[in-house]
Amino acid sequence: MNGKALLIIDMQKGSFTSKTPRFDTEGVVNRINKLGSIFRELQLPVIVVQHDGTKSREFVKNTEEWELLDELEVEQEDVFIDKYANDIFYKTELKSRLSELAIDHLYITGCATDFCVESTIQSALTKDYNITVVANGHTTGERPHLNAEKVIEHYNWVWQNMIPTKGNIEVKTFDHILEEFSMV
Repeated sequence: MNGKALLIIDMQKGSFTSKTPRFDTEGVVNRINKLGSIFRELQLPVIVVQHDGTKSREFVKNTEEWELLDELEVEQEDVFIDKYANDIFYKTELKSRLSELAIDHLYITGCATDFCVESTIQSALTKDYNITVVANGHTTGERPHLNAEKVIEHYNWVWQNMIPTKGNIEVKTFDHILEEFSMV
């Protein structure tokens, strides 16, 4: 079981407003919370990522839009990482923290499917991490040419069909992941 970490991307108040509704927010948050609880119980790291957009005057650190959703359960022992671009690895301490923690397998959840989740998955793949995307553990909003549910469905398909590097990439439902962890 060692070497695994749960990555929670941008589950911040500024991404979940009446102007930016997200698909299945309550379900996604509940699944992330349950996975977080399992990872903590198994003493595996939970890494919580928050976008710091101070330079662009959006998601300014320590403002309400920067804050995590009230419904998202985080613990003091979780690893908190600030990010500054869609790709969580870009100019952050994530890679060094993963090395310190001997993590080579990321379980990826969060918001937004087609921006930060997608960029992070692509980046992690080129860095040879093993990746499990929680198929129903990420969300996004409506887009001009696709509804949110179709965007999620599309990216889950893309990730399932990517060419692996030294690391593998799998897309699994929350229930499938729960079954795997119950065998531990």
